[in-house]
Amino acid sequence: MCTLVILRRPWHPWPLLLAANRDEMVDRPWAAPGRHWPDRPEVVAGLDRTAGGSWLGLNDHGVVAAILNRRSSLGPAPGKRSRGELVLEALDHADAVQAAEALAELNPAAYRSFNMVVADNRDAYWLRNLGTPEARVIELRPLPEGLSMLTAYDLNDRASPRIARHLPAFEAAAAPDPEAVGSPGGDWTAWQEILARGEAGSEAAMTVERGGFQTVSSSLLALPAAAPAPGKLPVRPVWLFAPGRPDRHGYAPLDGLAAPAGDS
Repeated sequence: MCTLVILRRPWHPWPLLLAANRDEMVDRPWAAPGRHWPDRPEVVAGLDRTAGGSWLGLNDHGVVAAILNRRSSLGPAPGKRSRGELVLEALDHADAVQAAEALAELNPAAYRSFNMVVADNRDAYWLRNLGTPEARVIELRPLPEGLSMLTAYDLNDRASPRIARHLPAFEAAAAPDPEAVGSPGGDWTAWQEILARGEAGSEAAMTVERGGFQTVSSSLLALPAAAPAPGKLPVRPVWLFAPGRPDRHGYAPLDGLAAPAGDS
């Protein structure tokens, strides 16, 4: 069960902050976020080497897309397309509105169930595919301003042990400061502490390790406002990546991210 935490502040110089822990089978090969697709040179995303898609990515226009399995839908299924393709399809678009609307037109029966977030520095959406025979559409809903949390359940659904346990902690925590001096990528200390919580044996744990399934990576991502202050240089997104459980692996900034469209 992966986890996304999203803070939306449309008025702020950093209007979108996102944290993501990825939980996956350890024998499913992957590569850290990079420009892995020659036919999509504007995309920076993690690479799922099994199916060729991604779980989290960002394009040079400033669109971010992330996908999570819903309950009881881990792994591929015969006759279904890979959900990781949807991240790349979202990142073919120049803004979140276009991306979300295009994905909502797809056939939900082609995929196993999923939750998905598509956002930029202006708009953000949650897409839900229930994956049932009765599900006729991929549901599209705006993400509210403020803090939200998403797992294999619905948005902010406290039936999820992880959301029930940790959403109040994120709400009470100091917001990250991507421009804080003294650390590459800014100060994310409060969020990092929560993302690293193990709580062995608990369904609420933010990091997991059981059998061949565990938290395999973690990301911290911030999108700047579209226009810099007068006299200021364009501001690039921040993406810090940990190549394993965040309680055991440090975060390092990704290089080569482009300033969002409108900043040049």
